[in-house]
Amino acid sequence: MEFLEIPLYDDDVFKLLVRFGIDLAFLLLIVVFAIYPNQREREFAFTAVMLNVIVFFICFTMKKLELDLGLALGLFAVFGVLRYRTDAIRPKEMTYLFIVIGIGVINSLANKKTSYAEIALVNSVIFATTMLKEWIVGRVPAESPSKADETANGNGNSNGNGNGNGNGKSGGGKKAPKYTIEYDRLEWLGDSHRETLLTDLRNRIGMDITKVEVKSIDLLQNKATLTIWTAAAT
Repeated sequence: MEFLEIPLYDDDVFKLLVRFGIDLAFLLLIVVFAIYPNQREREFAFTAVMLNVIVFFICFTMKKLELDLGLALGLFAVFGVLRYRTDAIRPKEMTYLFIVIGIGVINSLANKKTSYAEIALVNSVIFATTMLKEWIVGRVPAESPSKADETANGNGNSNGNGNGNGNGKSGGGKKAPKYTIEYDRLEWLGDSHRETLLTDLRNRIGMDITKVEVKSIDLLQNKATLTIWTAAAT
């Protein structure tokens, strides 16, 4: 039965549901056990989930179309040049985005030559490797407070645009809360004004700031974008 020359129903809908179920199951495992516990900015989990879902359906839909090699490569090149123009994305977050994109592509484009056991095995290996690396990284000794102070030589300010990311570590191995803010006093970004900068940030934000890092400076608007780390809760 068709409507406007398009079938109202196709047997591939069951294949779609099964593939999407497998994709969603392993995606949730990675988000719940790897991404969510290690990201203070919970919006990143939303980004990872939606990116995976959209990539899955795009690839599954394209699979049913007869695309020449040039067009197919051009479509995937879009993912290669994709970038977010808000906050800078760290390598680890970019890796997670690549993981969720890869899972979506694998689960949507697998053909009849690939058994469900192989699909499940590939997804399981990706998930296990991700958890193993998170466990290994979590066991790396944290940077001592003295070293953190040395690397925090005068970089900061607070306009109030705090975006919690949740990276960086404090002494004791606990993750130190991390925020990205905009600062309006460029004259205090130099090494000679480090203590003044930290004091100003602590007074204006009301947090125990332990480390500051300059990400960018905008002389036209007289502001700088800073990353600040606060003391981890004990």
